[in-house]
Amino acid sequence: MYTQEFTRRLDELTLKFKKVFGKLNEREIHWKLNADTWSIAQNLEHLILINESFFPMINRLRNKDYKKPFIAKLGFLVKFFGKAILKSVQPNSSKKTKTFSIWKPSEENASKDILARFIEHQEKLKQKILDSEDLLKQNAVISSPANPKIVYKLDAAFKIILAHEERHFQQAKKLLEIQKSNL
Repeated sequence: MYTQEFTRRLDELTLKFKKVFGKLNEREIHWKLNADTWSIAQNLEHLILINESFFPMINRLRNKDYKKPFIAKLGFLVKFFGKAILKSVQPNSSKKTKTFSIWKPSEENASKDILARFIEHQEKLKQKILDSEDLLKQNAVISSPANPKIVYKLDAAFKIILAHEERHFQQAKKLLEIQKSNL
């Protein structure tokens, strides 16, 4: 019920990544416009890092080993943070945001087979979402992996993850278009 829409969107995103970036060679997937931009590979690595940083929190919720911070008891703040972060990661948001250091991709071209790793990651994320049906029904609240004082519902976390993936898909697609026009 709750998870069907999330997994449908995740499957659509995974397919888009495969279709657009699946035929790129290592040079193309690691190409950067300049030192201040991320390559397609770095965008993919960033998504893996950020999505996987939610896994331990979800596991702690599942194991009833998660102690919510006091702020999680304040429903208006839970709603506020969820809406604010979701708005900030929308694909059409033109505001650039700086990522937390825990989610920064490697500066080196060390990410061999990054697309295959990303697709494998998407399956793990899909399973995590499917396994969270009961937690979603309970309106479980989690902290951001980057800051325990930022709290939102698990439902909002999955919406944030999906919107964020779409945002980075659009960024990587624009980068590919620039790369192709420079050839």
